[in-house]
Amino acid sequence: MPKTRPWKLARFLFLLVFVTSFLLGLAGLALAQEREGPTALVADVDGIINPISQRYISRTVEKGEDEAAEVVIILLNTPGGLLSSTREIYESLLNATVPTVVYVSPAGAQAASAGTFITAAAHVAVMAPGTSIGAATPVGSGGEDLPDTLADKATNAAAADIRAIATQRGRNIQQLENTVILAMSFSAEEAVNLNVVDFLANDLDDLLIQLDGMTVNVGEETRTLTTANAQVERLNMGLINRVLFILADPNISFILLSLGGLGLVVELWSPGLVIPGLTGVVFLVLAFISLGNLPVNWGGVALILVGLALIGLEIFVSGFGVLGIGGIISFILGGLLLFAHFGAPSPTAPSLGVSPWVLWPTVAVVSIIGVWVITTIVRQHKMEKVLDLSPIVGSEAVVTSALEPRGTVHVNTEIWTAYCNYGTMIPVGGRVRVVAVEGAVLRVSPIEDTEDPSSSCERKE
Repeated sequence: MPKTRPWKLARFLFLLVFVTSFLLGLAGLALAQEREGPTALVADVDGIINPISQRYISRTVEKGEDEAAEVVIILLNTPGGLLSSTREIYESLLNATVPTVVYVSPAGAQAASAGTFITAAAHVAVMAPGTSIGAATPVGSGGEDLPDTLADKATNAAAADIRAIATQRGRNIQQLENTVILAMSFSAEEAVNLNVVDFLANDLDDLLIQLDGMTVNVGEETRTLTTANAQVERLNMGLINRVLFILADPNISFILLSLGGLGLVVELWSPGLVIPGLTGVVFLVLAFISLGNLPVNWGGVALILVGLALIGLEIFVSGFGVLGIGGIISFILGGLLLFAHFGAPSPTAPSLGVSPWVLWPTVAVVSIIGVWVITTIVRQHKMEKVLDLSPIVGSEAVVTSALEPRGTVHVNTEIWTAYCNYGTMIPVGGRVRVVAVEGAVLRVSPIEDTEDPSSSCERKE
């Protein structure tokens, strides 16, 4: 009987594989039958045009080309975006070998600045009632008008680009150029009447019905669209790209940058806590990822980091708070200049900046922390001579955060930052003796080597 068990097991495994293969085959056949007929790939872009949304749109167009989709539809709602990303998108649409449609929706949506270029570049441009398009004139970083806008090189370059797009797609060249030269905007109805876009559609189903039977020129080929009964396949941005898209926000980047710097300052203030330092590093990495997808002024980033660094230096430098005051001023200037640009503006980007509702509360929190650090250091400086003669010098202390060489100790019911360059790490629980008080930091030496405390744990070159 035992000899037959392997054969039974083999037959069972063979049967299991056969049934599984059969079921997978049926599933594949059903899926193939479901996909018979035309397919409309749909991508939903809602927000600023940046490298993430650019890759999302380009990936959708490429998928439509690879799978021979009937049409690729971009649902668009944007206030504008980066010029580099905008150019890559409209170049992808102009050179697409699959029919493309940009549908500005839902009601209340806009295709402003970058959105105007992207909408005009599609084979078919459609808007929902209650939407708008236009206002592609280059403006200053705060949204202000520029002097002599008509003569500005950015305006002329943007006007040339929009004329080329309108010419290739057979749209109203003059009116699209006016969105750049005169900052004109059009309602959905006005855009249709002026041949800026092709028609209005109430929703996606209405769009597919109206597209059915329409002829479009794709390269040198004329195609008749069959979309009335097309299978709609929505292509998601993906979890990682969606998180990156959310991070690409001026307010989020500023908060991450500030919290990341503060985390490191707290870790320096109390070495060994680990969590503030680790959190600070993670937040700083996320902040730089966020800033990498925005038209950031890196001078502003530098000012914020320098400001936080100066506040942190007050912990280690005995002084009168000059570094801390300079750090607070630097932090405020960095927040104000984070998205300020003084060169030629982008013809496709909206006005970007940190919201005052985010900027000033963050500045207040950092200032409070900075003032607390400064007052603590100043108070310690004033008491330095007294502390050097106080009973704390010569007292025994217990290490609460490993000295390697800097950490924390517990002495006389208080926790102090301490250092000991004795040449070896003193672990938690080790006993040391206080040699001197240097501002807010104690110099200590191992308890077994304190016969001559004045010469122990000196800073070694």
